[in-house]
Amino acid sequence: MTVGQLIGVILFVVSLFILWKIRLVILLAFTAVVFSTVINRMVVRFERSGLNRSIAVAFSVGIILAFIGGFFAIVVPTVIQQLQQLIDLVPEGLERLRQWYVWLQNLIPGRLLADISSLANVVDRIPGSTSDWFGGFFTIFSNSVDFMLNLLVVIAVTIMLLANPDRYRHIFIMAFPAFYRRRVDEILCKCETNLVGWALGMLFNMTVIGLFSGVGLWILGVRLALVNGLIAGLLTYIPNLGPTLSVIPPAALALLDAPWKAIAVIILYFVIQQVESTVLTPLVMKRQVSLLPAITLLSLITFGIFFGLLGLFLALPLVVVLQVWFKELLVKDILNSWTKNGKDNSRYETHDNNSPENAEAESAES
Repeated sequence: MTVGQLIGVILFVVSLFILWKIRLVILLAFTAVVFSTVINRMVVRFERSGLNRSIAVAFSVGIILAFIGGFFAIVVPTVIQQLQQLIDLVPEGLERLRQWYVWLQNLIPGRLLADISSLANVVDRIPGSTSDWFGGFFTIFSNSVDFMLNLLVVIAVTIMLLANPDRYRHIFIMAFPAFYRRRVDEILCKCETNLVGWALGMLFNMTVIGLFSGVGLWILGVRLALVNGLIAGLLTYIPNLGPTLSVIPPAALALLDAPWKAIAVIILYFVIQQVESTVLTPLVMKRQVSLLPAITLLSLITFGIFFGLLGLFLALPLVVVLQVWFKELLVKDILNSWTKNGKDNSRYETHDNNSPENAEAESAES
């Protein structure tokens, strides 16, 4: 290894170390970029109606803050009250489940239940720890000063980005070689389109799932329908795993009333998820980015482990953006243009092998 290579490796390691140290700043900056990208669509609509850029930004941010403030003023007090009741009632429902399991074990010969005997031990542990789980979750959101400070930073940076997005975009593009800057601008446009489409689609799905769940639980007479509907809507953000987790609290509460009600809750959530997957998702798929379920779930787990709650929140938009860069930069501009011995091998792409253009080209070569 030459001295220049050694210096390059050292600088690379130092850069990684610095990036890891400022990872929170980077995540907050990306959060502001996501928010500004989505809100900018609203700002552009106001600009087209004749408003000045500054007035359009102030108007858009004011509408969003007013909506959030009204939500917190009207809904959150009731949600907090019901959430505290949920913390107290869910262990009772799980205890009822344990009692029914013991009754079933006494009714049916023990050999038939030998393979699932560990379930009793699991259920015994849940009531004692459920309160701690929900209590810790509630404490993180309600008492964390760092969360509020980070939120203020994100709001401030978002407004700054909205005030003059072209300048920040130009600075980012200038970091690339001159011959590739036009292509970077195209990739950024695709990132913006996919990011906005994903955000609107996700917001639509979360709202519909939350409303359907809350109304369905209210019709069934399950207690705390509002907070359970809100939980179902929020957990829709986590694909595959979220809907499964959201059914646990209302099913446990339904067990306090009658077994049939718990079964009805499970059926209700199953029907809602089927409607979401077969009707809602195809309806918004024109604007929503299609993400592979396995990659999505693994990214949520990975970013949650490395970056905590903020990483869990940013995992999906990061995957949306990285998916575009992977497809456009790595696949199209590098791998598809890779040549060997001066010969272009792009005709061996699997997704174009059966195209009419390739068939004509092959027949012409023969």
